[in-house]
Amino acid sequence: MSSSYFDSASAFPLHPAARQALGAALSDGWADPSKLYGNARRARQLLDASKEAVADVVGARADEIHFTASGTRAVHEGVLGGLLGRRRAGDVLVHSAIEHSSVLHAAEAHEREGGRAVAVGVDRSGRVDAGAFAEAVAGPGVALAALISASHEVGTAQPVEEVAAACAAAGVPLLVDAAQSVAWGPVAPGWSLLALSSRKWGGPPGVGVLGVRRGTRWESPWPAAEGAAVNLPGVVAAAAGLRAAVGEAAELGPRLRGLTARIRERVPALVADVEVVGDPEVRLPHLVTFSCLYVDGEAILTALDRAGFAVSSGSSCTSSTLRPSHVLEAMGVLSHGNVRVSLHRDVEEEDVERFLAVLPETVERLREEAGVTGL
Repeated sequence: MSSSYFDSASAFPLHPAARQALGAALSDGWADPSKLYGNARRARQLLDASKEAVADVVGARADEIHFTASGTRAVHEGVLGGLLGRRRAGDVLVHSAIEHSSVLHAAEAHEREGGRAVAVGVDRSGRVDAGAFAEAVAGPGVALAALISASHEVGTAQPVEEVAAACAAAGVPLLVDAAQSVAWGPVAPGWSLLALSSRKWGGPPGVGVLGVRRGTRWESPWPAAEGAAVNLPGVVAAAAGLRAAVGEAAELGPRLRGLTARIRERVPALVADVEVVGDPEVRLPHLVTFSCLYVDGEAILTALDRAGFAVSSGSSCTSSTLRPSHVLEAMGVLSHGNVRVSLHRDVEEEDVERFLAVLPETVERLREEAGVTGL
């Protein structure tokens, strides 16, 4: 994997442990784990071991872990299934204004069916107002709440425990989208439903995780899909990758935090009219986002790509639509000219220094071409 790949928040490079497990599972885990013959029993052992590995990381029971076709699928099943299971309690979904687009799409689907969705705002650092969230879930007719554990766009960690306590007091189940944070630290307790995405920690794409606590009222929104064959090799690789990523986080996290702190500090000194967004302290270690005034977002990503750096816009889910990020807009910060840098295990100090050397001249050239220098 190229060390100039700076978009691990979209997809972390496949972890060596996941790669090894995938190869082994392709040879040994191809049978249907629901059958009774020898190959199937071996496949079932691999599936059960994968559930146990993920459950151990997130603080759950193995029978509370379910594998899905993607992280997006896990979110949709979690949100829509949670609302179905609680339809007698009400029809209101409460979520933060900075949720991943998969949550927002599920909320839109719920509203099309006659339900309601309430978005709770965030401050300028991207942190949700826990008091406002508590007030919202205490309102009438709330069936489910959803909160991302850490912003996928700016890295700001959310007050999940505080929100979970408020949800528990109100008798409202909480879905936590911990896709970005699960590899970097413990999952906060108090969740009823949990959504994860394998590719965010170095597992293969096409594998998601839905956690459903025992006692949580949840119904599958797509019952016809129940019993569908699981991508067992992918599941085995995802579990192996997660276990390995968590094991190296204590060493890797501080190193990457130091590198992203360097970017946060030096970019404003090197480039005029730049705003670094997100909380500088309570954040994911591998991610930093900044906004460049007078620069087109697509143009700067293309220019950096030509210079050898794969970065993303501030939005991992809207960058291809040319629409401003709903997360950055909710924060009240610049929503154009955004660059999201997210590092991985193979990035070294010299890679970051090369990026910091290329960035100023790239921005300056784009501003000159647009005729906006000296403003």
